[in-house]
Amino acid sequence: MKKFLSWFKNSTKIKRWMFLILIGIVLTCFGFSKMLTSERLELIDLSLIIATFVVGFICFVLGIVYIQRRNLELLIEKNKIDTNNKELKQLVSNSIYEKGPNIVVIGGGNGINNILKGLKNYTNNLTAIVPVSSYGRPATMSIKELKLHPVEDIKNSIVALSSNTEEMKSLINYTFDEGKLKDLSFGDLYLYVMQKVYGDFTNSVQKASNILSMVGKVLPVTLDEMRICAELQDGTVIEEKSKIKQIVSNKVTKISRVYLNPTNCRTAPGVLEAIKNADAIVIGPGSLYTNVIPNLLIKNVSKTIRESKALKIYVSNIMTEPGQTDDYDVSDHIQSILEHSGKGIIDFCIADVGEIVPEYIRKYNLMGSDVVNIDTSNIKGKGIQLIKGELAGIEDGYIRHDPEKVAKLIIELICTDLRFKDQQTNEQYVLLNSKLKEENKKEKEESKKAKKVKQPKEPKEKKERRNSKFSNKYRERIESIKESEKTRQENIRIH
Repeated sequence: MKKFLSWFKNSTKIKRWMFLILIGIVLTCFGFSKMLTSERLELIDLSLIIATFVVGFICFVLGIVYIQRRNLELLIEKNKIDTNNKELKQLVSNSIYEKGPNIVVIGGGNGINNILKGLKNYTNNLTAIVPVSSYGRPATMSIKELKLHPVEDIKNSIVALSSNTEEMKSLINYTFDEGKLKDLSFGDLYLYVMQKVYGDFTNSVQKASNILSMVGKVLPVTLDEMRICAELQDGTVIEEKSKIKQIVSNKVTKISRVYLNPTNCRTAPGVLEAIKNADAIVIGPGSLYTNVIPNLLIKNVSKTIRESKALKIYVSNIMTEPGQTDDYDVSDHIQSILEHSGKGIIDFCIADVGEIVPEYIRKYNLMGSDVVNIDTSNIKGKGIQLIKGELAGIEDGYIRHDPEKVAKLIIELICTDLRFKDQQTNEQYVLLNSKLKEENKKEKEESKKAKKVKQPKEPKEKKERRNSKFSNKYRERIESIKESEKTRQENIRIH
């Protein structure tokens, strides 16, 4: 009874739909009764009865649909508020977020991990497709070989998709400092043991996702041995990934293309199926020539993406990368991907237009990096829609994509696509739209709090001086005159 009465609170917004259902029932009953009690029906009377019945039926159906939609939103809101209710959280996770959009993220490094951290708050149907190492990874591997073939991208993606990111990061990155396991991390050892138990690396990674209660799953793009090679504009060929940055910087030239050796590397099990079933495919951010493009060069990956009906989204890097993308604009990044993978692999490009603290930009400038310029006209000329947003944040002293802001833009794109397909009553749309409303509400509250913080008042004299155009223009000259006058008075006093 209490739960039923709780529906009538102002905050629930349920009463309006219950009232609409009641109107629908009344109109439908009225139409039936009019038809049964009338001895003779004229054309006008018949038209009125039909219209009343139709309107009543529509009101009834709409009331049912929207009351179910609102109940779903209330369940999501309850889950956000009551964080101690483990049963409710488990129910929401299993029943609602499993119906969220199927999103595939392709790339490597810190870039895609931040994207995964944000997207896991909207859906459980996440798949991260990442490179395994510089040279691929055999299906089986000994403990000694494990030290020589790091799986950083796999481990970092596992951390990004875990329910408790910080605790999982500490566990996975714990490194042994003595004995036979010296210099080996717990993450490496865990994946090695899983491989021994389940037979091959791909299967062990998928099983690890279930055992660690991750949101989504991580897939290596290939298990074949491979080398990432680069050909420079001056004809130089580099056959080791680790030397690309150094040689490009020394020769002061640019990369013409990258390729794999051998060229016929096969996709790992489950990769193509994940792409085919995706509602949205996110490419990048990450090192363009060593993390992003190599994934797309694996056999049939680019072809499957081009043929997919999913939204294809490229998240541009915020900063250029020395030895890879020096002086690159956003359109240069896109053009390189298109040249390696073919047209039709990108529909939307998300780029950052936010302000970054100058001190951090100077820090990157000293390392040979700069902000990636957004050349809007060139991007649109490629038939790609540009989506701008304030996406940059500072993490551990580095400029990174803000997980929440990027995820929000991606989800807004998916919601827009669902609205375009007239699927506003779809469970996916209800879930995503409700979450977006929560995020917008949070932003407004934070903005109001920021406005309420009062800045310390400056003395009136300083304020007037700051607002004076004359003072701003001739500040140095005024200071010089003051200094001269001070010196003159000092000389008079001495003499």
